[in-house]
Amino acid sequence: MMPPTDVPTGNVLIVGAGPTGLLLAGDLAAAGVGCTVLECRAEETTDLTRAFAVHARTLEMLDARGVADELVATGTRAGRLRLLGSTDLDMSRLPGRFPYVLVTPQYETERVLKERAVAAGATIVYGAEAVGLRQDAAGVDVDARTAGGATRTFRASYVVGADGVRSTVRRALGLPFPGRAVVRSVMLADVRLDEAPAGALTAGAVGDAFAFVAPFGEGWYRVIAWNRHHQVPDSEPVDMEELREVVRRALGTDHGMRDPRWTSRFHSDERQVPHYRVGRVFLAGDAAHVHSPAGGQGMNTGMQDAANLGWKLAAELRGWAPSWLLDSYHEERYPVGRVVLRRSGALLRFTLAEPRWLRAARAAAAFAATRVPPAARRVAAAVSGIDIAYPAPRGSHPLTGRRAPDVPLAGGAGRLYRLLADGRFVLVVAVNDPAVTYLAAKRWAGRVHCALAGGATRTTVLVRPDGYIAWATDETAPDRRAEAIRDALSQWCGRGADH
Repeated sequence: MMPPTDVPTGNVLIVGAGPTGLLLAGDLAAAGVGCTVLECRAEETTDLTRAFAVHARTLEMLDARGVADELVATGTRAGRLRLLGSTDLDMSRLPGRFPYVLVTPQYETERVLKERAVAAGATIVYGAEAVGLRQDAAGVDVDARTAGGATRTFRASYVVGADGVRSTVRRALGLPFPGRAVVRSVMLADVRLDEAPAGALTAGAVGDAFAFVAPFGEGWYRVIAWNRHHQVPDSEPVDMEELREVVRRALGTDHGMRDPRWTSRFHSDERQVPHYRVGRVFLAGDAAHVHSPAGGQGMNTGMQDAANLGWKLAAELRGWAPSWLLDSYHEERYPVGRVVLRRSGALLRFTLAEPRWLRAARAAAAFAATRVPPAARRVAAAVSGIDIAYPAPRGSHPLTGRRAPDVPLAGGAGRLYRLLADGRFVLVVAVNDPAVTYLAAKRWAGRVHCALAGGATRTTVLVRPDGYIAWATDETAPDRRAEAIRDALSQWCGRGADH
């Protein structure tokens, strides 16, 4: 066995170069934290990937990192989602810059995130399969088998397992992954269509069949289909005649499906690990939670895990994190994963309902959820991730823990999410108070931006690097407001320097 790799103090090792691992690597590298990613795949990327939906909240996070517009240019914007026949879910009324679902292949998301991570200084080692892990009080050793068959040991201060549903890191920790398979023998295919569907995303279901069609770029379409009467192992090849017949049953037409370039089968599980952190090791993405593909939540939830964890690890390694900060990753993200699992599972079961009376109830519920404005707004916010919020202490301001809107800022500062690009907190003050600006700039230098709100407001907010509101106040008395701001900065940004 080779000796441990020579890595800089404060290094984070990420196992898995999917969207979750790459976003995390980019955040850490941008914050000046040494970061290495191990990926078992060869460096050559493939255009045959499963995920294709990037939701509004994920796009907002990518916008804060300066890469959203590039990714949007690669795909199709779906302002309305065609669900179950003629039922549409209107996403165009979502708040923010991205009132739609972006339909783009996962390999485009990975490409954009990889380029950002590498440009920021992250190292990606391809053809390195993690095979073992040990941790002690000072760090973590990860054994990786390289393409040539040799085993190399990497040592880091922290390790993040973003290595998918069959996570080696999770198994090495001895953690259970409780749950069960919820649907089997789902067919996938990339095909040409003679007739394009009316909507960007189209889904339909009858009692014994389900089908979903999405554009995949360059004239290709991704088709997902399920046949209740033909449940075979994942290794069984997909028969195109069966696929056409199932799509016709579910959608009324197969759209002239032809020329498949790739087909596959898979089964979908519902599972969640009980702990996202064990000592110096963290789990994120499918290594921590896996759920049905309904709603297109998997990749998005994993990337949001990464956005939550990255700034906390950076704060710890730069020496100013509050003692509770790293533990808050599990406390905040585990409930989100549980909610996503339950929602997507319920949607899948509802979609695949067989009894006629239940299908009638499904149609009525879908109509109410998409045509009654308050319900439609709630459903769109849930699907998009806009409604995600984190727990707030009792007595906190109502905004605490919620998503920060991308508000305009005064004085030529632009908009809020542009200031989040370097991984700092942003203190958005309601009034131009030089004393507060000096306080943030001097005592918490390098940790906090201070900006003046661009519109009339009495609310001062402290926005976390991941775009959620850490603290807020409506206090207007100058002395009390300044004291409250000092307390909030001390709580979230560590002890300030003495000046």
